[in-house]
Amino acid sequence: MKKRILSLLLAAAMAFASAPLSAFAAEPEAGGQVIGGADGPTSILVAEGDPASVQDEIMLIEETPAEDAAEGPEEDHQLKYIALGDSIAAGVGLDGFNFTPAQIFYDISPNFTGYPDTCYVSQVAEMLGLDRQHALDLGLPALMTKDLLEMVRDGQMSEFNQPAGTYYIYPEFLDYLKEADVISIQIGMNDAMVPFVVSIGNATNWKSEQLANTIVSGGYRDMNWDTFVQMAQQLFGLRLTLKETGDLFYALTTGAGQVCNTAYNNVETYLPQIIEAIRAQNPDVQILLLGCYNPVPLLWTWSNFFNRYNRFVRSLAEETGCTYVAIPRTKCANDGHPTTAGHKYIAEQIVKAIEQ
Repeated sequence: MKKRILSLLLAAAMAFASAPLSAFAAEPEAGGQVIGGADGPTSILVAEGDPASVQDEIMLIEETPAEDAAEGPEEDHQLKYIALGDSIAAGVGLDGFNFTPAQIFYDISPNFTGYPDTCYVSQVAEMLGLDRQHALDLGLPALMTKDLLEMVRDGQMSEFNQPAGTYYIYPEFLDYLKEADVISIQIGMNDAMVPFVVSIGNATNWKSEQLANTIVSGGYRDMNWDTFVQMAQQLFGLRLTLKETGDLFYALTTGAGQVCNTAYNNVETYLPQIIEAIRAQNPDVQILLLGCYNPVPLLWTWSNFFNRYNRFVRSLAEETGCTYVAIPRTKCANDGHPTTAGHKYIAEQIVKAIEQ
């Protein structure tokens, strides 16, 4: 019973760690509402009205062409590595994650070359002797598999992702992909986490905001006994009604299973198309498909999802001529993102795959 309670607490903590919040959102203009991004500082201010009109309200980021490496003799060619993925690739949770507040949203493009020194992209670059023009971090917080497909195919998302609170337009993605020698893809966790977070919020009528703010702000990132007790006290201090308690239990059990099944179907549908879209632009690129690590190993539902995901990705890599990169021993913090040691481990696995 104690193990079951601990598992439920960890599941709730994981959910709250990614909960959509307004804490990192830009100051709202009059008549607007803030919708938070599931991974933290990707919140977007959305004008009142039909969400379908969001594209007309969002200022497009001015296209900046990919920086061309100076052409030289063939023997001087330097490997160009590009990382695609969500907040894990971007380095969210590490000191130095780089973004710029724009007019009504956050621009992640400064992180493409200004990523944290301790994230796995930076460590891959160091191990291979690459500068930051040859090791680009195109990780986008809260990204889901359908979103990544649209980014590598069109350079922009087709619509605002309401549950994740994100909308990205980076046409330069297409230029970067054409120039790459190696591309790693880490995607799929948000396909499960984002709808799970929404279900937790709906179940509790969003009483979890204070706890989520503490976690997202880093208060519980490095878990020890004292911080766990504080988190548990906040969790049990939500004063949920009987119905909210029942709805929360359903969301953590049966509902989580349904979410994970849908997430797996999304990955199974969109990941092969992502590979196809990349190869249509760059047929000779080496593609590395990263597996998933499991941040909640005590929960059978989530463990089953991650196991199915890794089996599928390994099989897909064999079928498509990609390289599967397993990262099962990634150390992660309480917010589900890798620690510095976790990023170093991922980098080592990537370098081994590149050097094969």
